[in-house]
Amino acid sequence: MTEKGIEKRANVRPAVVGDLEPTAAEIAVLGTTEKLGFRLTHRMNKGVWKRFWTFCQRHLGSLWIKICTYNLMNVFGLENIAKTDVGRPVLLVANHRSFFDMYTVSSVLFRQANRPMNLYFPVRAKFFYTNPVGWFVNLVMGWFSMYPPFFREAKEAEKREFDKFSLRKLIAIATDGYGTMIGFHPEGKRNINDDPYSFLPAQPGVGAVIMKARPQVVPVFIAGLGNDLPKQVLGNWTGGEKIRIWFGEPVDLSGFYEKSDRLRTHKEIADFLMSKVAELGALDRAKFGK
Repeated sequence: MTEKGIEKRANVRPAVVGDLEPTAAEIAVLGTTEKLGFRLTHRMNKGVWKRFWTFCQRHLGSLWIKICTYNLMNVFGLENIAKTDVGRPVLLVANHRSFFDMYTVSSVLFRQANRPMNLYFPVRAKFFYTNPVGWFVNLVMGWFSMYPPFFREAKEAEKREFDKFSLRKLIAIATDGYGTMIGFHPEGKRNINDDPYSFLPAQPGVGAVIMKARPQVVPVFIAGLGNDLPKQVLGNWTGGEKIRIWFGEPVDLSGFYEKSDRLRTHKEIADFLMSKVAELGALDRAKFGK
């Protein structure tokens, strides 16, 4: 999602998530497969279906992740999650190095944080919404929580009309909702640098959402996860790298809310949040000697 587009689109702060639907013009830009993928996942994030898939996340998804990581998992700062108000949405802003970052974080929260949760992970539409295999991956890995989708690829420029809806939906989700948690990577894509303490430039989209929705925000630093699933799983019993998840203090962003709602402010928020993630990374480096 481009910031120029966000700047024009994020002018409404809707409060009722369930009432939002794409307009005819927005849905019309999608192909048949994309429409089917969206409608399926959109339905699965409503009402009784959302409650059912959340039950599966809590009792099935988190269990298999625990089984595959229990010898490697190290969690710090979980008490900071308890400092948040369960009645307001929480935006988890984390560095992004692995396909499994937020799945692992969500498993820890489901199993160790004593609170209700409804999870959403905004995602690039490519693969997860453009291919039936992607729909299946969304089911088995995320229990349909990879939602809402954004069409960010250059060759999909004409489909960004649909992103107007996705942005409205994301702002609504981040504005109001009991137990709502949203996983967000300000870097926008995976950092494949070998240095776990390096970060890609923060993208201003997260700042645009925060300025409209005013959610609670908790920084998260993640290290030790790889992208090779078999190797990652086997490492739990063969001495793989320790997984470290650090939860920071809820961030006070009130000073930014006094500024104008524009691109510069959005970028300042994004940079500030990544600085908080970097501070957690520094704690990890000091403890684990990386």
